[in-house]
Amino acid sequence: MSNLIFLPIVIPLLASIVAALFAKQLRGVRLFSQITAVLSLVFISGLTFYIFSEGTIVGQAGGWQAPYGISIVGDPLAMLLVTTTNVIGTAALFYAPRILERQQETFYFYGFYFLLISGVSGAFMTGDLFNLFVFFEVLLMASYGLIVLGNGKAQLRESFKYVLFNLFSSMLFIVSVAYIYSITGTVNFAQLAERVESVDQQGALTTVGVILFFVFAVKGAIFPLYYWLPNSYVVPNPVVSALFGALLTKVGIYSIIRIYTLIFVHETGVTHQLFIWLAMLTMLFGVIGALSTHNVKLIIAYNIIPAVGFMLMGVGLYSPESIAGSVYYLMHDMVIKGALFFLIGALVVAAGTKDLRQMSGVIQRYPLLGWIFFVASLILAGVPPFSGFIGKILLLEGGLAQEEFLLVIVALLSSLLILLSMMRIFVYGFWGEKMDGMSSDYKHIRKLTIPGVVLVGIAIFLGVGAEFVYPHIESISNMLYDRTEYISSVLKES
Repeated sequence: MSNLIFLPIVIPLLASIVAALFAKQLRGVRLFSQITAVLSLVFISGLTFYIFSEGTIVGQAGGWQAPYGISIVGDPLAMLLVTTTNVIGTAALFYAPRILERQQETFYFYGFYFLLISGVSGAFMTGDLFNLFVFFEVLLMASYGLIVLGNGKAQLRESFKYVLFNLFSSMLFIVSVAYIYSITGTVNFAQLAERVESVDQQGALTTVGVILFFVFAVKGAIFPLYYWLPNSYVVPNPVVSALFGALLTKVGIYSIIRIYTLIFVHETGVTHQLFIWLAMLTMLFGVIGALSTHNVKLIIAYNIIPAVGFMLMGVGLYSPESIAGSVYYLMHDMVIKGALFFLIGALVVAAGTKDLRQMSGVIQRYPLLGWIFFVASLILAGVPPFSGFIGKILLLEGGLAQEEFLLVIVALLSSLLILLSMMRIFVYGFWGEKMDGMSSDYKHIRKLTIPGVVLVGIAIFLGVGAEFVYPHIESISNMLYDRTEYISSVLKES
């Protein structure tokens, strides 16, 4: 059974090679990609169900036992996020042929797509700090290819900024890995968790912990290191924006959750208090950005940033309730951000413009698109009983329990401003008099709307079905808070 745990990484990696080799056979590669994604999702869902029922599965590459070999860890948190990744990715593959130009599809979109999914899945599942760096580079290489599809001037400009920021953070990442290896003699997560409390150089470890956080803060777009994100996520095609917005920053946040609940827990007064202040600033500056623009895609892109602040808030509070809130919010935000980018892509096609000041009355011709967007906006803002509310209420309970009243006030204010930014799109873009020049291709817009409808339906279930979902999130939170289960699962045969 342990060998099966490699397949969520290996399947998309092999599929990326096939898709690249046959990139010019467009009809065939579309069908191959969609069938592969669906079958992979079915397999991963079954594997995730087994892990939630029977416990963590650990695969040791090449038969080398931890901590000497490469560990791939299929614990409930990793598999939950891998499953969510594949749900969003599968929806994207059915959205892509309807939004991409033929040239963009034939220039290796499907190859880069599968490489991205492989890198993201590997980052979620690796049990090794060095290989976390490797999988980051894999997903970044795929994202470099995806961001320049279309070859526009704006894409080229933003891709330079995107690449430079990520190259700098990757350089710091590998230096941090070298330092932590020199101090502890290992890069295996489980063995690091055992050794960090016993080494003499606690000050050096705390410094490395802060540097690593800086790396993940760049990848996760945490204040003040979010400058690269908004335009970089707006200039690509909407399907690429959806993949970026739903997945890439979440890998950075996942890394923070994993490492700062498993390894760097010996000086929480330093690191975790820093997280709380940065969470507040990230929430505020993100929503300010969302309220400052009339570009509808840019509004959605800016709303990625306060969501990152909410997830960081749970790690900073560092309690079982707050960690559960971060995990719930992470899963919710992956789904709803994918849905919103899909829906905004459909809105831009329908209206023929990204400028909110030049569109109105879209709901009169496309009511399904308008009302699904309205529901998605409520979910994003955390209106009960939707999934955003469940995550936020857990985070707010954690903040109140620790008397972090300023943090709670900022979180509530940010939620209201997120709702305001989304209602601007609904009121000015969808409501009002029917605009001239609106697309009349009902069939095309409906097909663009359906993937968003599916993801919104999943987000609704995560909220109204919280009684079913939350016990699993609670078990993940307890495992993160009590590290012994993860450590024993990885090192039990070493």
